Amino acid sequence: MFIKRCLSLVAMATFSLSALAWEPSGKVECIAPADPGGGWDFTCRSVGNVMEQLDIVPGSVQTINMAGAGGGVAYAHTVSKRAGEEQVLVAASTATTTRLAQGQFPGMDADMVNWIGALGADYGVIAVSKDSEYKDLPALMDALKEDPRSVKFAGGSAKGGWDHLKVLIAAKAADVDALPRIPYLSYNNGGEAMTQVVGGHVDAFTGDISEAQGFMESGDLRVLAVLSEERLPGKYSDIPTAREQGIDALGPNWRGFYMPTDISDDAKQYWIKSMDTIYESDEWKKVMTQNGLMPFHMSADEFESFVKEQIQSIEDLSKDIGLIR
Repeated sequence: MFIKRCLSLVAMATFSLSALAWEPSGKVECIAPADPGGGWDFTCRSVGNVMEQLDIVPGSVQTINMAGAGGGVAYAHTVSKRAGEEQVLVAASTATTTRLAQGQFPGMDADMVNWIGALGADYGVIAVSKDSEYKDLPALMDALKEDPRSVKFAGGSAKGGWDHLKVLIAAKAADVDALPRIPYLSYNNGGEAMTQVVGGHVDAFTGDISEAQGFMESGDLRVLAVLSEERLPGKYSDIPTAREQGIDALGPNWRGFYMPTDISDDAKQYWIKSMDTIYESDEWKKVMTQNGLMPFHMSADEFESFVKEQIQSIEDLSKDIGLIR
């Protein structure tokens, strides 16, 4: 309910970035906690391009891919090595809060970084190759009911991460037993996972709509369901939801940023205001439309509160389905 309420928060105040006391100079880095081709990489590169178009940064935004531990390598790097650096942004999502909720970033918590803002929600999908025997989501779930190990899933998050959780959320809603026995193969990013599915090495893909669009457009990947409240607009409108197929599963994945601690208030406010400017811009609205992102925007204290509430919610879910104790 909290996520659904937040998806409707789209009104922001206008302001002038030039009126703020601090502004970036020189290189701005955006750390994507995965290899190229996944959702975090998409977030850095897409937002970086819009920042350049809107003159929010003095030059270009350099995307630095830092894969490992489901985002843990980038999180630890930011906490331990980048404190006080005011021109470092790190892409984050529900996958980040999932790993924090499950204690997968040892010795680290949500208070060790600055949560800057979210710029849209990327809904989860479950997909198969074009030649798959599974024609809809109920057929896939029926196979799992007969044998939980009969369908292998591939995703770009670590085992127990958000991509893995989306499968378990759908399976639980479909009354599949023995959820921990469902095979899940973790890859460094969604692009690599989809390649395994399209190549026939793995049965099904679990990820987000923005990751899947390339293989969808080529016809190599068939999306069985989107895990949203209702069908997505535009070119995705023909994809059925899990709900309309009788499986009450939702999997929204917000996309946003955190920054290192120990930065000045002026720098933090600059980047918070920048997120607002980006979200309101026609350039970002075009990116959202092209990639199936849905309205979702929060900044400053509201976003930090949301992150902490989501961490608690995912921790409870993970305990319910036996991922953690």
